[in-house]
Amino acid sequence: MNWLDTAFTLIDMRSFSNLWYWIGLAMVWSTTSHWVLGVPFDMVARARRYGGQAEADLEDMVRINVNRLLFIGRVSGLWLVALGAMGLTALVILGFWYQLEFAQAVFLIVFPLSFVGGLSFSTARLIVAQGLSGEALRRRLLRHRQTTQVIGMISIFFTAMWGMYQNMNLGPFG
Repeated sequence: MNWLDTAFTLIDMRSFSNLWYWIGLAMVWSTTSHWVLGVPFDMVARARRYGGQAEADLEDMVRINVNRLLFIGRVSGLWLVALGAMGLTALVILGFWYQLEFAQAVFLIVFPLSFVGGLSFSTARLIVAQGLSGEALRRRLLRHRQTTQVIGMISIFFTAMWGMYQNMNLGPFG
């Protein structure tokens, strides 16, 4: 047995039984719920607490990121949706038809993030359409963050259930 076989025996390289996959999943959802429309959520809390310049900074950051998101949606939104759908379809076929565990693992991270992307675009449109600022803007960002966290909790739950099923189905040395 060479050193590579020994390393692969000690470190399980399957996705759902690998600790690094679960750390990565937690980091993805932690980061996703912290950055609301590209704005760190601590800016929202600081604007609520201190007002003044912190409020102006928040509104500027939101305005910049919302305009950027809406521009990307106008210019290449249809292409992004088409490429995203193609990528998700490829992951579904590879993962669940051909039983490739890595594709299943990637799908279970990326698919819920596509909902967050749609939610972000919808929230950006609402902010511009309603001309939100001040307290109303902070409430909208909080609602967006809470919805993102719910999507994340559901995603982590289903990923954990599928991962446990895969680990029990394949056994320790799948």
